[in-house]
Amino acid sequence: MTDLSAESELFVTTARAFLDKTAALSDYRKLHAQGDSYDATWWHQAADLGWAGLLVPEELGGGSVSGCGLRDLAAIATEIGRTVAPGPLYPVSTVLAGLVDADNRDAHAATIEALTAGETVATWAPDEPGRGFRPHQPGLTATSVPGGGYRLNGVKDRVEAGDRADLVLIGARTDEGAVRQFLVRTDAAGVRVTPQSGIDLVKQYARIEFSDTEVDASAVVGTAAQTGALIDRQTQVGIVLVCAETAGILDAVMAMTVAWARDRYSFGRPLASYQAIKHRLADMTMWLHACRAITAGAVDKVAARDLDAAMWAGAAKSYLGEHAGRLIQECVQLHGGIGVTWEHDLHLYLRRATLYRNLLGTPAEHHQAIYAAASSTEPAA
Repeated sequence: MTDLSAESELFVTTARAFLDKTAALSDYRKLHAQGDSYDATWWHQAADLGWAGLLVPEELGGGSVSGCGLRDLAAIATEIGRTVAPGPLYPVSTVLAGLVDADNRDAHAATIEALTAGETVATWAPDEPGRGFRPHQPGLTATSVPGGGYRLNGVKDRVEAGDRADLVLIGARTDEGAVRQFLVRTDAAGVRVTPQSGIDLVKQYARIEFSDTEVDASAVVGTAAQTGALIDRQTQVGIVLVCAETAGILDAVMAMTVAWARDRYSFGRPLASYQAIKHRLADMTMWLHACRAITAGAVDKVAARDLDAAMWAGAAKSYLGEHAGRLIQECVQLHGGIGVTWEHDLHLYLRRATLYRNLLGTPAEHHQAIYAAASSTEPAA
């Protein structure tokens, strides 16, 4: 990923100052104590800073500082990772990624405007119970009804902010056998939202059931021919945002651990002066730089819509999935007994990174996808 311009640097600096003031770790703990996930006023303020509209063209009310909205959005996600801030940045952004690319985006212009302004919250629901990440193969069904609408039946689960969202973007298989996407109100008749517990203290998820839920033709997002491409785009955007946030998490925990190793003394010497500790910190620093680099590469590929963007996104997701948790666990060990206490902040970062390891596909699932893609492009013997 190329260096940020002066304008983008100012944008990121402003975001960092906003997060330090309104989404510090103390605020994170306060939200957990209240049983809440994020403050709606806070998200509206973040939207006022332009966070929600970075993937939206100017003619639809959005725009980015650098001219590359995904790069700016990934920079914001990295800053969010440094304080494990709450908020629906990932779900809103993935929904907008689909809406702005859809051939019928003009029909959703009012929704795009409301999402960009932070007045409405939407989330993407690609997961279903008892199965891995397979957004192209939904079990939820959409049966045609007279008048051009559809009747939805099925279940989505592990839906981020599902209990707070006004709208949910879902994939369903029609009675013609095609996969289509629908933008459905969560308060519609036949929709039941049930909160689900999760490992993160403030990221909240939900199970959403659709029982003969009727929607009209205006709920459809994109054409049947482009649905697969929209799902691919949403997946890639979601993955690079998760990876960018995880990279920010790793930056924070490494800085915390290096400072601890320098300040903590054992037998009259700083921990960082011991050769064995230096070796461990060197390995961790190598993993950190590799995580940053592969995330930056994936962001650039997805932003440019390269043909191998999916492979890059999968490679970044699998690498961070394998190394982020391990790196944070090493930081916990280097902190000693204090590192495993509730009072210490390390577990807040570990929880978020552990959650993201399995979101949008596990490392194993991405390994298999990369192998299949590579095998299909090998020349015949």
